[in-house]
Order: sequence, then structure tokens, then C-alpha cells
Amino acid sequence: MTDFPTASEFTGNLELDGLLELLRNRRAVVLSGAGCSTESGIPDYRGPDGRLRKRLPMKYQEFVRSQEARARYWSRSAVGWERFRSARPNTAHRALARLERLGVVRGIITQNVDGLHQAAGSRRVLELHGSLARVRCLQCCREVSRERLQRRIRALNPHHGHGPVPLAPDGDAELPAGTEENFAVPECELCGGVLKPDVVFFGENVPKARVERAWRLFQKGAVLLVVGSSLTVFSGRRFVLRAEEEGRPVGIVNLGPTRADEVARVKVEGSAGQVLSALVTRLDGSGFAAEYGEARSDGVAG
Repeated sequence: MTDFPTASEFTGNLELDGLLELLRNRRAVVLSGAGCSTESGIPDYRGPDGRLRKRLPMKYQEFVRSQEARARYWSRSAVGWERFRSARPNTAHRALARLERLGVVRGIITQNVDGLHQAAGSRRVLELHGSLARVRCLQCCREVSRERLQRRIRALNPHHGHGPVPLAPDGDAELPAGTEENFAVPECELCGGVLKPDVVFFGENVPKARVERAWRLFQKGAVLLVVGSSLTVFSGRRFVLRAEEEGRPVGIVNLGPTRADEVARVKVEGSAGQVLSALVTRLDGSGFAAEYGEARSDGVAG
């Protein structure tokens, strides 16, 4: 039995057959992107065509150098965080957690910063771009929770951002121009330094130690399964390039084209939730998953 929808409405059955064969007797490591979380109400920076949406994301150098840029970022984040933190895992997250328990998936390298894979029950998750739930001081490196900072922001700006506003990617919000002009940006309580969300901004490098951990996890899979990513950003695409270099097969589940379609052994076109729920249904109903065995208590397949 399964708690996932039936696959009767899924039209890509031939591609799904190909994905099942790709995974047969092979463990996979998943590279997940924003397409995993759009069904939880979190917008992505790019639509199905891979193009950036109208407003560009905050750039690292701009944030570091400009007090005005930081006020603009935190004024929007103060509003967006209230809705972002209430997002819940969707079918795609739950399906990946189920695949980990079945032993099909060895772990997830995620480009997302929302923590929804962990909330769904996935045990081995590497957050390549960090987590919005944490905030770090750029001067003394002290880490605090985003919830704690949110309380300080609200105390400093009690009349800011009330009422419904459109949610933007990564816990941001769409606010009228000039809203940040009177916004008070909190500083580090310990040293007075600049506070930054513990996520990788555009133009910022992923920390070296984190990349090394990601490569170690990458090596645990015989297949790289890309889910919900157009692979436009190099920080994620590098894993596909390495897989191609090593002859490691790549499977892709995505709505719209990706920058690795030509090297993928299998490409399944569709939303992450739809495709992965159909995959889990087929695995649970066919006895196919018995080839893997249930995952051990540490979340790693044998």
C-alpha cells in the first residue's frame, strides 16, 4: 500500500519505464532544485523556460557593500519570511523521503534553502546553498536562528509590512519601491557586524568544505537523479558534468528544458510531485523495490 496518488493520470509512462530501468539495481543520489518546492507555494527564480523572472535576486557584492541594499533585502524578507516558514512538504518531498526509506535514494544534494526535504523525513540532505532558517554575522561568524532575528526586526519595525503581499523566491516578498527607506536593519548583537542569511547569494561561492561534503555524497550513488532543476547555475550543474565525465548515468525529472537534456540517459517531463508519486506507486506496487531492501536506521541503504 502507498499514501501516494495513483499514476493513472500520468501520461509519460514510457519515460517512467525508462527511469525505473535506470534505477534497477542502482542506488541514486538526487540533485534537487526549486521545482521540488513550487508545489509547496514557494516561487522559483526561473519559469519552465529557464529564464529569470522579472526581478533579479540580491547579489552578494551589492548586499555586502551597500546599507541601502541590506535595508531593501531585510525589509522584503521580514514580510516574506512569515509565509515562507509556513510552507509544508509536498508530494515530491514525501516521495523522495519514501525512496530513501526503500533504499533507492542514498541522499539528496539540494539547491533549495527551505528545509522541506528534512521536514518530509529525508535523513541525508546536504543543503548546497545553505538554509534561510539560519543567519550569520559576516564579522564574528556568530550564528542565530532566523526566528530570533525576526523578533528583533518586528520590534525595530512594528508598523512594517502588514497586509497581504505576493511571495517571491527564497522567502522574499514583492513590496512597493521605497518601502525600505525607513526600515531599521538589525546588527549583530555580539559585535555590531552585518547580518546575512546563511544562504549563498548570486555571485557568492559555495563554501569549499560544503562542496567537498557534496562530492562525498555524490560518490555514494551509481545514478545521479536531477529533480526540479533547470541546471542553469553552475553550482548544481557541476555534478552533471562530473557524472558525464565518469560515465555515471543521469536521469532528469523536470518541467521544461534543462542544460543537461542532451546527456541524460532518461528525461521525464512533468512536475516533480506528479512524476515522483507515479514512480513510488510503481515501485511499491511491482515488488521492484524489494531488490534494494529497506534503508537502515541511519537512512543509508545497504
